[in-house]
Amino acid sequence: MNTESTSNILPERKPKPKWLRVKLPTGKKYTELRGLVDKYKLNTICTSGSCPNMGECWGEGTATFMILGNVCTRSCGFCGVKTGRPETVDWDEPEKVARSIKIMNIKHAVLTSVDRDDLKDMGSIMWAETVKAVRRMNPETTLETLIPDFQGIEQHIDRIIDVAPEVVSHNIETVRRLTREVRIQAQYDRSMDVLKYLKQQGQRRTKSGIMLGLGETREEVIETLHDLKANDVDVVTIGQYLQPSKKHLPVQQFITPDQFKEYEEIGKELGFRHVESSALVRSSYRAQKHIN
Repeated sequence: MNTESTSNILPERKPKPKWLRVKLPTGKKYTELRGLVDKYKLNTICTSGSCPNMGECWGEGTATFMILGNVCTRSCGFCGVKTGRPETVDWDEPEKVARSIKIMNIKHAVLTSVDRDDLKDMGSIMWAETVKAVRRMNPETTLETLIPDFQGIEQHIDRIIDVAPEVVSHNIETVRRLTREVRIQAQYDRSMDVLKYLKQQGQRRTKSGIMLGLGETREEVIETLHDLKANDVDVVTIGQYLQPSKKHLPVQQFITPDQFKEYEEIGKELGFRHVESSALVRSSYRAQKHIN
């Protein structure tokens, strides 16, 4: 049976299945990291994106930092990050992020950002400066950069490549048919081109993520996996979409653990270096495993 049939629309208020239940974040390490994030006024996608793995990841002493503020210039239908007119760029942010990574003793850090289409450089200079600052202050720390598409402008993407993070990730998010509705200002082929360009310019490890449960079919998911492989992506994450608020796109299906397992096996058969596929997987989940 196709568990992703678009005819099986779930009521918006239907309780989540048992495999989507998440423990509340607790523990000494989590509390310590939460205090540091608040103290230095850092923006993490863990909090802004309402990530279901925040308790697990922070409890293990890892976190994903969001630079360039917490207001995005795009209005994607799936994302819990605020949209609107962003604040002025804080040029002290690279040092703040680097210092906090040092204080937290993080061995593998993930950096991401809001889209900054309002800036001439799309925020790429701040991206490069943040990586450099982390390198200076934390020379043993490995890095993953989860970047926006920078509107596909190669000059901006080159700034990321030049600072040589161990992993560069850019999420395709959904299948081709749903991209206009889900990502609005983004383009499926442009994102694929960004991933292809990264590898063509010598980036060692590339990565992308897909959300399921937005109305895609099994065949469309497999097609997306084929497209990612055709563009030399190394690592793929596949997880369940969860509606951040009533204003966002509703969940169309809750994908079963067996279906996630099937996609994982298909990904491995296609030859991806690593595939993370389960309901609670997010793009930075277990990110440290993806550098080898």
